[in-house]
Amino acid sequence: MAAGAGPAALVALDGVEKRFGDLLALADFTLEAREGELVALLGPSGCGKSTVLRLIAGLARPGRGRIAWGPAATAAGPPGVVFQDPTLMPWATVEANVRLPLRLAGIARRDARPAVAEALASVGLSARADAYPRELSGGMRMRVSIARALVTRPALLLMDEPFAALDEITRFRLNDDLLAIRARRGATIVFVTHSVFEAVFLADRIVVMTPRPGRAFREIAVAAPHPRTAAFRQSPAFAARCREVSAALAAAMEGAGDDL
Repeated sequence: MAAGAGPAALVALDGVEKRFGDLLALADFTLEAREGELVALLGPSGCGKSTVLRLIAGLARPGRGRIAWGPAATAAGPPGVVFQDPTLMPWATVEANVRLPLRLAGIARRDARPAVAEALASVGLSARADAYPRELSGGMRMRVSIARALVTRPALLLMDEPFAALDEITRFRLNDDLLAIRARRGATIVFVTHSVFEAVFLADRIVVMTPRPGRAFREIAVAAPHPRTAAFRQSPAFAARCREVSAALAAAMEGAGDDL
C-alpha cells in the first residue's frame, strides 16, 4: 500500500513475515498508518490481526521485513495498547490503575496527577478515581483501560478488539466515545475488530486480511466525514460501505488473495 498525498506515515510495515515455530502467521504483510487516522484491521480469527499489533507494540519481532517509524512516533515514545480484557489490577483504585505506566516510568505520584486527571476526564471517569474495578461495569472497566493507554499521551494507540465482550448498547456508546477521544487527542489508532459494522463506523481505512497466513488483501476507504453519529449508522452510505467490506471479507475467506 503505497503512501498517497496527505498526512505522513506514523508507522509502516513492509513485507513483514512472522512465524511461531512451523506456523506462518503473517506473510509479506504491508500496512501504513498515517498521522491522525484510524485504521481498522478486519479478518477471520487466526489471521494475524493481533500479531500485527504485537509487532507494532514491540512485543514481538518480525522474522522478515521491516517496521519503520515516522518522526512524530519516535518523538512521542511507545504506543498505548488496549487489549480485549481490561487487565486491571483488582486491588488498586481506578486512579492507581491509570497511573501505572507513569509509575513504571519512575514519575512520582504528585507529578503524575495532572496527566492522570486528564486521562480520566477524557473517558468520563473523573468522579470514579477512587473506585475499584469490582465496583465498575464492564464498559467502565474498559474506559479505565483506555485512560491508562492514553495517560502517556502516545502518538499511536493500538486497540485489540477492546469492545468485543460488551453488549451492543455499550459497544455503540464506546465507539462514539472513542471517536470523540480521537478528535480531542489527535492520536493515530490501529483498531482490530471482527465486526464489519464497527470497522465501517470507526475507520478512515479498513484493511481486510486473508486467513492464515495473514496478508493485506484489500484496503477500503470510508470517506464519511466526522463527527460520525447514530445517523451515519442508519444511512444508505453506511449500508453500502458495509456491503462492500463484507464482500471483500468473503473474497478473502475464499482464498482470492492467494494470487496477490
